[in-house]
Amino acid sequence: MAGSCVSSFCISSSVRISPRTTRFSRIYALTSNDIKVGLSVEVDGAPWRVLEFLHVKPGKGAAFVRTKIRNYVNGSTVERTFRAGISMEEANVYKETKQFVYKDGSQFVFMDLSSYEETRLNEADMGDKTIWLKEGMECNLLYWKDKVIDFELPITVQLKIVDVDPGLRGDTAQGGTKPATLETGAVVNVPLFVNVGEDIMVDTRTGTYMSRV
Repeated sequence: MAGSCVSSFCISSSVRISPRTTRFSRIYALTSNDIKVGLSVEVDGAPWRVLEFLHVKPGKGAAFVRTKIRNYVNGSTVERTFRAGISMEEANVYKETKQFVYKDGSQFVFMDLSSYEETRLNEADMGDKTIWLKEGMECNLLYWKDKVIDFELPITVQLKIVDVDPGLRGDTAQGGTKPATLETGAVVNVPLFVNVGEDIMVDTRTGTYMSRV
């Protein structure tokens, strides 16, 4: 399928990015002294997000900034040191809210609720986050240079329990947990009093049970 891709994240060739969805944000001149947590920077031709940083002024030698950064495209995390004051380029990474509508073979299809344009993401590049993805769920697609590079789930999602360990089904005892299979196929540990057919809230960052709905 022809289309615009970064690491196989694709926008269908039948879909054109409209002027409404294109972003022309001004990129300000940066130096390594401006580094902070959450900043998006371009390093070696790729977009990275700053996770940690530390400005270091040694007794001898030049000052530097020690960082931990995550690659938006492939998800890798590395430690990188920059000389203090060197010029850097901010990566213009922006988000668009889309609704996950269905899975088409090996592709997950998201739709813009205003224009109804579709964006397709390849399953191989989406990682294990898809175990929380349910049809109708709204997610943030991340763009860089008008190409999709990643997607973000809601922090918490509501999912239905479809199966639990038969030996513990219906047990109302307190204090223990049991594995439960959710409607998306994900398995989480839930309290013993939670049963098949109930909806629960799950933290997608940790994959942990939060509460019954």
